[in-house]
Amino acid sequence: MPKRPNIIFILTDDHAAHAMSCYGSRINRTPQLDRIAAGGARLNNCFCTNSICTPSRAAILTGTYNHVNGATTLHTPLDNRIPTFPGLLREQGYQTAVYGKWHLGERAENCPNDAHFDDWAVLPGQGKYHNPEFIFKGPDGGTERVVPGYVTDLITDMSLDFIKGRDKEKPFCLLYHHKAPHREWESDEKHAAMYLDEDIPEPETLYDTYENRSSAAKNAKMRVGTHMNRTDLDCEIQDKLPEMELRKWAYQKYIKKYLRVVASIDDNVGRVLDYLDEEGIADDTIVIYTSDQGFFLGDHGWYDKRFMYEESLRMPFIMRYPRAIEPGTVNDSIVTNVDFAPTLLNLCGLEAPEDFQGRDFLPAIRGREPEDWPESMYYRYWMDGDHVHNTRAHYGIRTKRYKLICYYNDGFDLPGTSKPAEPLPIEWELFDLEKDPCEMKSVYSDPEYAETVKRLKAELYRKQAEVGDERYPGDTD
Repeated sequence: MPKRPNIIFILTDDHAAHAMSCYGSRINRTPQLDRIAAGGARLNNCFCTNSICTPSRAAILTGTYNHVNGATTLHTPLDNRIPTFPGLLREQGYQTAVYGKWHLGERAENCPNDAHFDDWAVLPGQGKYHNPEFIFKGPDGGTERVVPGYVTDLITDMSLDFIKGRDKEKPFCLLYHHKAPHREWESDEKHAAMYLDEDIPEPETLYDTYENRSSAAKNAKMRVGTHMNRTDLDCEIQDKLPEMELRKWAYQKYIKKYLRVVASIDDNVGRVLDYLDEEGIADDTIVIYTSDQGFFLGDHGWYDKRFMYEESLRMPFIMRYPRAIEPGTVNDSIVTNVDFAPTLLNLCGLEAPEDFQGRDFLPAIRGREPEDWPESMYYRYWMDGDHVHNTRAHYGIRTKRYKLICYYNDGFDLPGTSKPAEPLPIEWELFDLEKDPCEMKSVYSDPEYAETVKRLKAELYRKQAEVGDERYPGDTD
């Protein structure tokens, strides 16, 4: 029997691809993450199917869309009786563990359990950067206690302890999940002085005024400066500057804090990569680095995510496995977070269950994309009118050239949603990504795109049927 690979699945929270130098970042250097990309593959068109923490993490673990696994919003936890790829590997003799951010529910029926993991220590909720509490493996859902230190270092320490203490006769699957770079962006002491004497380049769309698009963009409450709090900016100046001047000042404050916590991630990932080399198991270990979704780094004047716009939709995904992937591979196939689980199972010699909705993308990475590989991906954000950011519920599809979005503006009374005083009309957006990569002008109503709209709507409804989701009742076009 061929030797089964180990897995280290590194998941961060809100790390945008354009804050990684292996993706050509204008604002950041990530030398340790670049080691993974240089030694394996970088996916250029990897997307999340719902750009918010809990739903994306559920899709990653279960290989299913959120209307199937039930984790549609931040407040609909994942039932831990649902099969996951770590649990399936554990059944086949893998040693499994998860350390760090979980964010799939804190009740006993939602926390990690023995069906999936041999060991775990996870943060309750978002967790803290300094002296965080962890829920450790134990009876009745686990034992909670404070661990002194900086959260990124601590999660790495726990992960390395697991690898060092493993049974070397068995393969392992480690979920190494960082809190960073999630808001509030609190640096460790080592990186606190980074960027103090320099300005970070501004994104092209920092001063967006939200014209030529739906009302959803204009009404969202995630503007850099305007919608930030005292902790984000270290002071309160919202009423002292005009909006665009405030945005310019606040961007520098925000992006430097964000990049400092990313720097700590990069250093700590380097610690793990170095240990694999020292232990002589790098060739036998699949190392994946990704994030639960993208993030707006001042793009469109925003922070946060949720929207189907590129910076939020796109996930970084780099993967190293010397026994199966050529170093320096770059791939443009459309891949989603639903595809991660079946790919990892197949790499470990297991067939994905029939109810997993994703596909193994390794053939595509290796230059043998199947003829029937998807030419579009399906997205749905359910949290309409979320009380913090006022992002409207929407679904849509993205092809390599186009993006069609339907804002249907209805939360279906799901947890984490709020109803407007009066029903909002459905709005549509269409972006030609070839001509408008920054998504500044919807061409949905442009007569020149009438046939494109018709074709993409047909593809949207076909894709919904394919994954078993339902069209919004008011969407009657």
